[in-house]
Amino acid sequence: MTYERSDGRKYDELRKTKITRNYLMHPEGSVLIEQGNTKIIITASVEPNVARWMRDTNNSWITSEYSMLPRATDRRKRRPRNGRHTPGRSVEIQRLIGRSLRAGFNLKNIGEISIYVDCDIIQADGGTRCASITGGFVAAYDALKWAYENRYINRFPEFKQIAAISVGIIDEQALLDLPYEEDSKVDVDMNFVMNEDLNIVEIQGTSEGRVFSRDKLSELLDLAEKGIKELIDYQKEILNIS
Repeated sequence: MTYERSDGRKYDELRKTKITRNYLMHPEGSVLIEQGNTKIIITASVEPNVARWMRDTNNSWITSEYSMLPRATDRRKRRPRNGRHTPGRSVEIQRLIGRSLRAGFNLKNIGEISIYVDCDIIQADGGTRCASITGGFVAAYDALKWAYENRYINRFPEFKQIAAISVGIIDEQALLDLPYEEDSKVDVDMNFVMNEDLNIVEIQGTSEGRVFSRDKLSELLDLAEKGIKELIDYQKEILNIS
């Protein structure tokens, strides 16, 4: 029996995805990414310095922060305040985003700047970390372009586009791009980050309810490659790069 998705999508179909560039006035790079009902504002800010341990290397750095607005989900979440630390889940996700974006750009010998990529979830319906990476690449690209055009760096870095997608298994059916309704009940849950050559940057995966075979892993990998290729092609289109 084939699992029927509540939104009518095929098992290998992405949710409708839209990236709006230059979404905000002040940041050097900014986007609104909408993937299904998930909506994220991402800003990429240029600062003309690097951490102490990177000084005098002539290299740049990209780092990330990730947070949800209080009503991004169905129940209000309190903001971290009064000395409370960033939630562990957010720390893990923002490290993933930073690692993934740094894998996309060769930041060596271009000059010393830092790009701060802030991902603020305004509406969450699954796949927020993956959408943050896909949209974050576009915002970081625009920020680096601004830095080069304004002579903060001596050349635009070599790059490979980066995108990410979630996949999972429900009732033995492999599925691409999970909304929360599916993500909350999957038997297997995975996130893939890849570059434009479909080389793997990172894999996160777990058996939520049932163990799974190597054949199923290959099926999930094939689905992820299909979705990421479509997202990479969309990035190319909106960035006007070949």
